Amino acid sequence: MSNDEAFHDLLALLQSNSQQSLDDLVEWLRIPSVSSDSGKIAEVRRAGDWVYEKFSAAGLQTRIIETEGHPFVFAETPAVDGQPIVLVYGHYDVQPAEPLEDWISGPFDPTVRDGNLYARGATDDKGQALTHIQSVCQWLAAGNPLPLQIKFLIEGEEEVGSGNLERLLPELADELACDCVVISDSGQYANGQPAITYGLRGIATYELHVQGPSQDLHSGSFGGAVMNPAIALCKMIDSIVNGDGVIQIPGYYDAVQPLSDSERQQWRQLPQTDEAFAAGVGVNELFGEKGYSTDERRWARPTFDVNGLTSGHQGEGVKTIIPAEASAKLSFRLVPDQDPVKLTEQLEQHLRNHTPPGVTWNLKSDHGAPGMLAATDTPFVDAANVAIEAAFGTKPVMIREGGSIPIVTRFQEVLGCDCLLLGWGLSDDNAHSPNEKFCVADFHRGIEASARLWHEIAKRAQ
Repeated sequence: MSNDEAFHDLLALLQSNSQQSLDDLVEWLRIPSVSSDSGKIAEVRRAGDWVYEKFSAAGLQTRIIETEGHPFVFAETPAVDGQPIVLVYGHYDVQPAEPLEDWISGPFDPTVRDGNLYARGATDDKGQALTHIQSVCQWLAAGNPLPLQIKFLIEGEEEVGSGNLERLLPELADELACDCVVISDSGQYANGQPAITYGLRGIATYELHVQGPSQDLHSGSFGGAVMNPAIALCKMIDSIVNGDGVIQIPGYYDAVQPLSDSERQQWRQLPQTDEAFAAGVGVNELFGEKGYSTDERRWARPTFDVNGLTSGHQGEGVKTIIPAEASAKLSFRLVPDQDPVKLTEQLEQHLRNHTPPGVTWNLKSDHGAPGMLAATDTPFVDAANVAIEAAFGTKPVMIREGGSIPIVTRFQEVLGCDCLLLGWGLSDDNAHSPNEKFCVADFHRGIEASARLWHEIAKRAQ
């Protein structure tokens, strides 16, 4: 049997096994593997064990790599002479599910509604990672060797910054050595319009704590005489960004490289309108840095956001106090060449210059990573174009992504490899939010695209 004939038999097998593939995803999603929750340590490990067993049962050489936190799962198929090596990266940990009351069905009770599978982790990232796992496991189940070597690294700490992977990556470099890293942890450009992502923004996150009086004070007895920490915090936050969406921290834009005219023109030709984008996220009007399109602002311009605010009485009814303290969780999305370490220095100086009298503050840096750009003129990108068009019925467009996958830049630096970011999700999949979902049809198309990708990469190396 020729390689092409064997591949077409594989595609038929993928189709016949589609329900089992979905059942596998449902089983994995039932495990509440929230890596940021110390009470879920055993559940996170159980999710790692699940994928370990999946690989082992398919015959891959598999091992658990222990860390100071949650473990990695490493698996590989046999080497193939004269063919490139591909490393598939994904993660089995998920975000917290709160607020639970906003979920229509339970976050860890996977439910199919209107062609979508709803559960925490459905699209970020268990569902997308499983497309590649299924394509390889079913290829081997068909009784045919893969045309190239594929390695997997599935970790359990992506949602908390991948600190252990970043630290251990140089030690694992020989074992993970590859020509290209394939990651599916992003999205399509729009429903029915698949994409290849060639750039990611970086990230820097912080917690800002503002302290005022030594205890809560009666707002009638002390109001007007003592600075309210909640008001001070709001003033400090307000000083960071102006009404046009421009960050006011001195030096913040110094390393930002301007977009090329050709790139801006390419993005203007993408099919989505501002009106459709606004409707998709449930707002009546968009906002952002003046002088840039919506896609430019969310993909290739740096930003600042407040992720959480805490101060004063949070219970039912009114409690008239001046709170003793206030805090905020902050994040910056960075573009290539911006340095999160340098940003911390700039932010601290800016806050010192904009601290209201009568309060003190402490800034805790959480995690940071630079942005990245991948080459677009590689045989891997060419193979992905063909594979995705065949599976989805539409040629993919080339985009950047506003989110961050902190480890991608480190893969480029340490492994010296190309990167393919192939997202099967949609912008309304509610990643990190209640009612996260994954389109069932796109899950199956992702499995097919993955299988076609291995076939197309091998053809180009012959």
